[in-house]
Amino acid sequence: MVGALEEFRGGRKRLAHKPGVAYLAAMPELPEVETVRRGLQPHLEGSRLIRVVQNRPDLRFALPDDFVQRLTGALVQRLERRAKYLLAELDTGETLVAHLGMTGRFLVGDYAPGRFHHPAGGDPKHTHLVFETDRGGRIAFNDARRFGYMDLIRTDRLELHPYFKGLGPEPLGAGLNGAALATALAGKTQTIKVSLLDQRIIAGLGNIYVSEALHRAHIHPERPAGSLGPAEIKRLVAAVKRVLKQAILAGGSTLRDFRAADGELGYFQHNFRVYGLKDAPCPTPRCQGVVHRIVQGARSSFFCPVCQT
Repeated sequence: MVGALEEFRGGRKRLAHKPGVAYLAAMPELPEVETVRRGLQPHLEGSRLIRVVQNRPDLRFALPDDFVQRLTGALVQRLERRAKYLLAELDTGETLVAHLGMTGRFLVGDYAPGRFHHPAGGDPKHTHLVFETDRGGRIAFNDARRFGYMDLIRTDRLELHPYFKGLGPEPLGAGLNGAALATALAGKTQTIKVSLLDQRIIAGLGNIYVSEALHRAHIHPERPAGSLGPAEIKRLVAAVKRVLKQAILAGGSTLRDFRAADGELGYFQHNFRVYGLKDAPCPTPRCQGVVHRIVQGARSSFFCPVCQT
């Protein structure tokens, strides 16, 4: 499973984590961020940050004032995810918010800089932050292109912060259902593909999984969002949830340098039905179509023009 080895005990799945492992992601979508969260969770939740090393004043944006001082000594009460953000809730009344950007990665393990349990592909000169815990853990943040960013936000004001204000429901939560999506799409003339990438409609969805969900729901990406009927919306909601759950179980998708918590590659790309498969036969049973590629909103959309209508 994500961020761990999967064991089955008594008919239930159980997570078995490896110590001294590398966590990394690139251009992450929700399943990849969830992969990282689940992998970091046993190392951070319930741990106190006894030392924080800041090697530069900024990532994509400037780090908060007194960043090191505000984090040192803080207890991480829980590690959660909202959309594509990691949220470490602290006992100080603040939450450490982290976005991985394109090449941001967390490296976990008690080893010298530049030596990873699994090859991470990360030059140690790009390790910008190091968090040491009272359990002896060492968690480094490495980001070659510095498109990732971090902030400290008052926990009781989190949902009002510009990062989160106006975000739509989590796609795997109860907030995403047929009625809610129908309301969000009502009257929209923009395409369903572009609409689903709008984080105000569904939080955390990205290009890969939107293409995959639309194919599974047999909906053409160029359909006006407001033209979908109740049955189509119900299929779409089910497809979104199904494809994300499958991707999380597979450890995400390996695009560029994404790897799961134990250093292994994500494998959902082997389950892609259309994404990146231009001119391949459509995998829908009895469909004679081939996968097409178009560009929508500067993003590639992959679909079958025969079974997606």
